[in-house]
Amino acid sequence: MSVELPFAPVDTIIRRNAGNLRVSADAAEELARRIQAHGADLAKDAAVCASDDGRKTLMAQDFGVEQVVERADLELPIAPIDRIARLDIDDRYRVSMSARIALADILEDYADNVASAAAKLAHHADRRTIQAEDIETYFSLFE
Repeated sequence: MSVELPFAPVDTIIRRNAGNLRVSADAAEELARRIQAHGADLAKDAAVCASDDGRKTLMAQDFGVEQVVERADLELPIAPIDRIARLDIDDRYRVSMSARIALADILEDYADNVASAAAKLAHHADRRTIQAEDIETYFSLFE
C-alpha cells in the first residue's frame, strides 16, 4: 500500500509531542501509514452513515463532528486526506470540504495521541530518538 500522506506534516506532529527527543524518518513513515489506514476505515463508516441518510456525499456529521475547525488550524494537508478518504469507498461517493477538514482534524488528534505515547515509550527505553518501533509498540499495546 502506498502512503498518500506526506511524511513532513506527520513528522511535525510527532515533534510537537516529542519535547527534546529526535524523530526518525521511519517513525514518521510508520505513523503516516497508520493514519492512512485509520482514515480509510473512518471514511468507510462515514459512507455507511451517508447511505443511511440517502446521500452520496460524505459530510462532517458522518464522521461524528458537529463543529468543524478552521482549515488553517490543521497541520495535515487536505488534498491527501481527500485521497485517503476515497481509498476504500465506492467511486459514487463525494467527500465535502467540511468532511475533509473534519477527517483531518480527527486524524491529527489520533496522530497526537500516538506521538505522545511514542515519546513516552522512547523515554522509557532511555533513547533520544522516537523510532518506528515506538509507534509499533503503541499499537501492539493499545489496539
